[in-house]
Amino acid sequence: EVGVVEVETQSPSPFASSLLFEYVQTYMYEGDAPVAERRAQALALDRDLLRELLGRDEMRELIDPGALESVEDDLQGRSERSRARDADGLHDLLRRVGDLAEAEVAARITAPREAAAWLETLAAERRGARIRLAGEERWIAAEDAGRYRDGLGVMPPSGLPGAFLESVDDALTGLVARYARTHGPFPAGDPAERFGIARGAAEAALAGLEAAGTVVRGEMRPGGSGREWCDTEVLRRLRRASLAVLRREVEPADPAALGRFLPAWHGIDRPPAVPGADALRDVIGRLQGVALPAAQWEGETLPRRLGAYSPSWLDQLAAAGEVVWVGAGQGRVALYLRDDAPLLGAPAGAADLPQDDPVVDAVAAALDGGALFWDDLLESVEAPREELFAALWALVWAGRATNDLWAPLRAPRRRPAAQARPPRPGTSRLSMRRGPARGGMAAVAGRWSLAERLFTRGAAPPADRRRAHAELLLERHGVVTRGAVLAEGVPGGFSGVYQALGDLETVGMCRRGYFVEGLGGAQFALPGAVERLRDLRDRRPGEPVDALVIGAADPAQPYGAALPWPQRQARRSPSRVHGAQVVLLDGSPAVYVERGGRSLTTFRDPDPEWTGPALEALAAWVRADRSRRLLVERVDGEPVTGTPWAELLASAGFRVDLKGMLLRA
Repeated sequence: EVGVVEVETQSPSPFASSLLFEYVQTYMYEGDAPVAERRAQALALDRDLLRELLGRDEMRELIDPGALESVEDDLQGRSERSRARDADGLHDLLRRVGDLAEAEVAARITAPREAAAWLETLAAERRGARIRLAGEERWIAAEDAGRYRDGLGVMPPSGLPGAFLESVDDALTGLVARYARTHGPFPAGDPAERFGIARGAAEAALAGLEAAGTVVRGEMRPGGSGREWCDTEVLRRLRRASLAVLRREVEPADPAALGRFLPAWHGIDRPPAVPGADALRDVIGRLQGVALPAAQWEGETLPRRLGAYSPSWLDQLAAAGEVVWVGAGQGRVALYLRDDAPLLGAPAGAADLPQDDPVVDAVAAALDGGALFWDDLLESVEAPREELFAALWALVWAGRATNDLWAPLRAPRRRPAAQARPPRPGTSRLSMRRGPARGGMAAVAGRWSLAERLFTRGAAPPADRRRAHAELLLERHGVVTRGAVLAEGVPGGFSGVYQALGDLETVGMCRRGYFVEGLGGAQFALPGAVERLRDLRDRRPGEPVDALVIGAADPAQPYGAALPWPQRQARRSPSRVHGAQVVLLDGSPAVYVERGGRSLTTFRDPDPEWTGPALEALAAWVRADRSRRLLVERVDGEPVTGTPWAELLASAGFRVDLKGMLLRA
């Protein structure tokens, strides 16, 4: 026969102790864990085990101040749910809490103006008594008259029933015990001052209660100093309340929190203290390998992170060889720090080269011998300048050729005509071959070379490359999700870096968890990023709406990549294209401005609470640049003229135009 006996012990069994010690070890040695997780783990432990391992009972950092205030309000009858609602409730309050002044009574009843009347009612019914204690007038329950007389020497008023005046053993100890039951952690001087007795008398009573296991001593109150006392049941309640608060903190944030976090993580509109080439190098270091249109790099991405941006900074870094660029599809380029390029590898999304094109093959063969200027290419490859120009840029967009300057990416690169114009009289054949049609010398300035040499020089093993990709993704996103990795086109997808992210978690460089709701359980984050994400989870009362206009294709804009676009009715989802803008309100998309600005798409039903801040932010964005103008012709697919949207746009500063609503800087 097997019998099961349930036993509640004061400390864990040896078997359970070994399991709990593992949690303690986690708390001590995994300092990279977010604060909320570490505090929650520690609060789940037995305090004796914690003291045995740490050498002292340190709980100041574990107890939540808000939870402490809430518990003390409940114990003292100050919270909404614990206040007395009539004279009978006030009588119970006096029995539970002890002596109170009239002002203290008023703070603990639902009708503060009735405090005096309710107290007089209790006195008339012989259920309450007025006494003089510690130099002031207070009220007590009539049942406590004998306890206050024997413990503190307070003379009770006449007329009380004899049963309330009988002798009480250890009266002072009982009063101190009730004080502990109705307060959070406190120093011994607090009850001594409350009762008007010597500190030594209070400490003696507390020592007796500690020996009986009623109270405990330790460092418990947040922000306190020295040893404090606390009732054991109150301490358990504080631990439970603090743990509940911490568990709410570790709950996943909603997607809008990520929409607020990511622009802040990238420093959007928060320029560095000293902008310049050094700050630009740091920004590029975080964005390495991201393929963006060349115009977007200098038009949006870099200026939004640096504030005062100068193209000369990028020219300086490129000319010095610190920053290199590689084509990643038609019109798109990726930036790298030269020293990191071999470790990160070529970007994804390169365009395909023309099949069986002898000029392309000849240009690639010429560059294989070393870096060449445009004139050197003309001498090395026998081909018309238009074909040579087209072949060179075909190699660029295929990720095969690059330049040591950024200037060619700024110059116009329209495809030359099939037949060149007839030469003007006096134009030599040599000058005809040297200049690329319509592009000017800027389109071919600098030295051209094969891009693959950037990645093969000192190439790292595949495992090191995967780890470097994982570290870069963490640095760029803070919180890495499957959608963010897939949107960047990382070779191998999420599975290609998953193992590397897991290895980084093993060595304590990141954490795995469910940080953003709805994005799957396989999320990795830097500890500091988790804290910042949770700080942005809820908008504080009275805080204005956080409105941000950001490029739809900016790496700091999560929608369409890490987060899906909100679906409203059967409208087509917006695209992450250069030139389109998104208005984020508290991290959630409100308005999508299509490239060119002729059409707006909204993600919410019209409401003055959001339309005003969103359109005002959009108007401020237009006015911030003299070259900007916005002509809105349609909203949600419908002409804007004659609709309520026209009035809303007019209130934001737009004026009526022949085609719609216009705003110029």
